[in-house]
Amino acid sequence: MYAAQIPGGVSRYNGCMAIETKTERPAAAAPADASRQTSSEIPVRRFYRPDDVAGIPYEQKVGDPGTYPFTRGLYADMYRQRLWTMRQYAGYSSAAESNRRYRYLLSQGTTGLSVAFDLPTQIGYDSDNALARGEVGRVGVAIDSIEDMRRLFDDIPLDRVTTSMTINATAAILLSLYLAVAEEQGVPWERVGGTVQNDILKEYAARGTYIYPPGPSLKLVTDVIAFCADRVPKWNTISISGYHMREAGSTAVQEVAFTLANGLAYVRAALDRGLAVDEFAPRLSFFFNAHNNFLEEVAKFRAARRLWAELMQERFAPQDPRSLWLRFHTQTAGSTLTAQQPMNNVVRVAIQALAAVCGGTQSLHTNALDEALGLPTEEAAGLALRTQQVIAHESGIAGVADPLGGSYVVEAWTEEIVQRARDYVRRIDEMGGALAALERGFQQREIAEAAYRFQMAVEDKRELVVGVNVFQSEQEVPREILRIDPAAEQEQVERVRALRERRNGEKAAATLAALTTAAQEDRNLMPSILDCVRAAVTLGEISDALRQVYGEYRETDLE
Repeated sequence: MYAAQIPGGVSRYNGCMAIETKTERPAAAAPADASRQTSSEIPVRRFYRPDDVAGIPYEQKVGDPGTYPFTRGLYADMYRQRLWTMRQYAGYSSAAESNRRYRYLLSQGTTGLSVAFDLPTQIGYDSDNALARGEVGRVGVAIDSIEDMRRLFDDIPLDRVTTSMTINATAAILLSLYLAVAEEQGVPWERVGGTVQNDILKEYAARGTYIYPPGPSLKLVTDVIAFCADRVPKWNTISISGYHMREAGSTAVQEVAFTLANGLAYVRAALDRGLAVDEFAPRLSFFFNAHNNFLEEVAKFRAARRLWAELMQERFAPQDPRSLWLRFHTQTAGSTLTAQQPMNNVVRVAIQALAAVCGGTQSLHTNALDEALGLPTEEAAGLALRTQQVIAHESGIAGVADPLGGSYVVEAWTEEIVQRARDYVRRIDEMGGALAALERGFQQREIAEAAYRFQMAVEDKRELVVGVNVFQSEQEVPREILRIDPAAEQEQVERVRALRERRNGEKAAATLAALTTAAQEDRNLMPSILDCVRAAVTLGEISDALRQVYGEYRETDLE
């Protein structure tokens, strides 16, 4: 409740007494406390004053919302104009079961779909492949063919929703399946909106769901960029992702630096394909993590937006101001969720989501409280969505663009993150760019070392995790978790085998042969992949054809 002021400098809070004292204002900025640092080892002062931001020129480095360098946001009105897209990441078991979850989320007010694919789909294996056994439908939905994609979006008009697909090595195939279903629904590609992650470089750095060597993989990425620039103008052709690097243990600064370095590599690859920067750069998008240090995360988002605009302007001088925009999706941090006292995760997710909104995100996924235990239940997924809705409609935050802009600490940390991330980008440039640095293991080592430092801090209790290394409970309350029916895998296996029996085998074989030829001749593969999926060729068959041409990537020992 609000404080009731009473004589003598005392405030009363529900019967408790707090004595107020007056201190003299210090003459200089407070020194940093050496024992307190952010995840990026930025020293934390006891408090911040105008002196801490005196060297940051407002017009050049901060600016109003909607103006270069976009530190304070891409739009002057921000969420007054339009709220962020509330996009809940979901998918498990079969396409039909995932469709049911999507329709539930849409009925509850989610404004965008986000598809989680199972591991075999991510690395190019059909559900009946021996290497897929035990993984079908476990961490996402199994998509083997156009029939599965039809079921996934049954009764969901693709011109009325935007869909994000978290897929990388097989991104061109999944996008082709999606476009083919849009055709069947009678939806012109010009009206299809959404995002395909399509960020293969971060797979070599942090996640590992790659198939082909880096060169051919980067070529497939640019095939999608070039094809959509011409044919699917509302589609975000890549979501350059720092999220997974943060999940692997990177610091906030590393997340910004390595993500933007990868972005520069994709821009250069597209330019080398003959595209003009303004043909594709406005459709680039980014994907960041929202962690627990609220102030550092807000500063991180602002720093990333500013640094990308500066780097694009310095290196490529686009004419379209939208080519300077860093539009980003945010997901709250899965790595911060705890199996111990899982109800605490509701609080963590709320803090992280608020940081993303204060940082100016364009779309947001909020994790469910039970995701440290398994896939989210429907109830937990609904509560995660409600978290976003409360922030949007009850907190008042959405009414003001960049509500923490001008905070001494946020402005000081924004500048610090920009400078530290810029130094990382310079070092990566000196190695020959993001791909060359990855091949030397630079980003991998930096992330691993940061993860080790954090884990040691948790074990030494220099970092406190409520319910884990402090304030533990002897008895944990068991929670219901979502369990995948073991029969679902065999049913999916039978579906893909039946598809191969029913389809026109000669047509399928002919389209696969044409795809192989296109790959050998180094042509854009999107038209050939589209022909394949229309002929009911499976994801695994397409991936295998490209394996025959490109080979498979095998991780080698790092330097």
